[in-house]
Parts: sequence; structure tokens; C-alpha cells
Amino acid sequence: MLDAFDVMLYSIVLATLMREFGMSKATAGLLNTFTLIASAIGSVAFGFLADRFGRRRMLSQSILVYSIFTFACGFSTSITMLAVFRFLLGLGMGGEWNSGATLVAETWPTAWRGRALGIVQSSWAIGYALAALVAGVVLHRSSWRWVFFVGVFPALVTLWIQKDVPEPEMWRQHRNNINTKPAATSELWKKVRSSLIALLSMNTFGMFAWWGLFTWIPAYLALPVSKGGHNFSTLDFTTFLMVLNLCGMLPGYLLFGVLADRFGRKRTLVTYLALAAGSVPAFAFASQPVTILLTGLVSAFFGTGFFTGSGILGSELFPTAIRATALGISYNAARGLSAFAPLLIGSIGEAHGLPWGFGACAVAFAAAALCALLIPETHGAELA
Repeated sequence: MLDAFDVMLYSIVLATLMREFGMSKATAGLLNTFTLIASAIGSVAFGFLADRFGRRRMLSQSILVYSIFTFACGFSTSITMLAVFRFLLGLGMGGEWNSGATLVAETWPTAWRGRALGIVQSSWAIGYALAALVAGVVLHRSSWRWVFFVGVFPALVTLWIQKDVPEPEMWRQHRNNINTKPAATSELWKKVRSSLIALLSMNTFGMFAWWGLFTWIPAYLALPVSKGGHNFSTLDFTTFLMVLNLCGMLPGYLLFGVLADRFGRKRTLVTYLALAAGSVPAFAFASQPVTILLTGLVSAFFGTGFFTGSGILGSELFPTAIRATALGISYNAARGLSAFAPLLIGSIGEAHGLPWGFGACAVAFAAAALCALLIPETHGAELA
């Protein structure tokens, strides 16, 4: 939730920043590309450290990093400064997910693991909705700088994590093996290589579609019609994003966990991605507010909910000794590989209009569905 709150503040104030700094769509997308590249670096670094020094400790450190540099974004006086702070923010963003998802996966029983990770993923939608609400209120009363200043508050939660959240017993039992048997760890990497490549490929295409679509939806709604947008008022814009998250993304995440526990991870994942690919074009070329909302809800439900499957499959495919690192590679390294999505979709939007850019996102969702077919089924697997 806190990850989404801080990271998505940029997308929500993107139209304002474009006016403030005179940025083109391509430049605005490039800044988010820097964040995604940094998240890939941060995921590997924090994942490596989490496997050696603990999930709780690295979860706290990653939250501190992205909170501090979100706050710093509010002091930006140039595009370069903003780009540097967004890059540094991304380092923490990348480390937070795999540390937290690993901690939960190693704590919950097998029969409920899908639901538990569904709850974890669903909180992204809550954070995004909170970001939309806070940004709407702050922009109505003050400047965009205060939107970023508010982003420092997630740092406070690290005090509670350090005090009351225990390290998973499973990690404690494997700690000696992690620290003293590098040869055995190398063998583990060889065993999971093909699964890692399949999951990484699925995440890369899926994240290309997601970041390309949801980086630009706020600007698509807020920009004037002459700039290829829909000229939503601040109230309509904030309301739309909150409904999109709470009625589209949130149930999409949660239902995935229930369906995955009942019908299997792989079948649910492929179905979600295929339906996302089919629904995005309908949203892209919708013109009436009601149609835009309804098609947006369907796209958000399936196009976001599939991330729950990535967390479930990754936690069950990879052994404890390398779980956080492997999850970081499969999930956040995919962010790095898909990092040019905001730039590319912005460039397509500049040349042909954002609906055609969103069409490219639909193609990426379809490619992700094909990659998902190559991932082994892990339904009912016990963590090793």
C-alpha cells in the first residue's frame, strides 16, 4: 500500500508536472522509465541482502529509501533533479515488494497462501486510491510540491515493523545454509533456471502493459482534448481513479487469490492475462464517461489482478535459500526490462494518440499470457 502511495504520486500529478517543466509526453515517460530501471537494481540488491540478513530488516530499509526520496522530489527545480530523485526512489521501490512478499509466503500455511498474497497485492490498489485522494486534496489547496512532501509519512511504519514483525521461522532455519554453502546455492539456481526465465518473461510483458497503461491513464483523463485527453475536472479525475482502484484493481487482486487456491495458479493467471488483453482496446477507444469507467474497471480488474499470481508462483517455485533474490529478479528485474514502456507509450501517444499506445499494451498482455503457459503449476506445493 505504501509503495503504491509513494510511487503513483508521480503519475497522478503528471499533467501538472508537464505544464510546470514544459515536458513532452516522451520526456515525462522517460522519468518513469528511470524509476523502473532503478527498481530492477534495487530488487536484486535488497533481495540478496534479505536472503542473508533477514526479510524484516530489508523491508524496513527499502521503505525508508523510497519515502525519503519521494519527499525529496518536492524540492525539484529542474527535470534533471526530478529524474535523479525518481531514480533513487526506485531503488527502494524495487526492494520492498520481494522482501514483503517473501516474508508473507514463508509465514502463511499452504492452503491459504494464495489468499494471503492476494491481500498483499490488493493493498497496491488501496495505496493508489489514497494517492489519488491525497493528491486531489493537496492540489486543490496547494502546489504539486506538497503532494511529494506527504510521501515521507510511510517512513513512520518502519518503527512498527522493527518492533513487532518477526523474521519467518523458515528463514531462521535456513540461515546457516544461506551463509555457509555457496556451492549448494549454485545448484539451487540451476534447478530453477527455466522456471525463473518463464516467470521473468511473463512479468516483463505484463509489466510493460501495466506501466504503459497506468502511467498514462491519469494524464489521459486530465489533459485537454486538444492534447489527446478527456479534460476531466479535478473532482471527476480523483473520483475516477478511486473507483478504478477500489472497484477494479482491489477485487481483481483478491479474487485471484481465491481462484488460484481453488482452481490452480497457472490456469487463473493465463485467464486473467487473456481477458486483460481483450479489455484494454475497449477502454482505449471508449469516448463517453460511463463507457470509459466501465471498460477501465474491467481492464484494471484483470490487468492488475494477475500480479497476485506472480507473487504466489514465485514464492512456491523458489526455495527458501534464494527466494527473496529470485523473487526480486522475476518481478522487479521485469520492471527494469519493461522500463521503456512509459517512454514508448508516451512517444506513440505523441505521434498517434494515447489510444493507439494503449493498443500496444493489449498486445503485451497477450504475449504475457503466452509466456504464462510455460510456467510450471505449483498448486498445493509446500515451501522448501
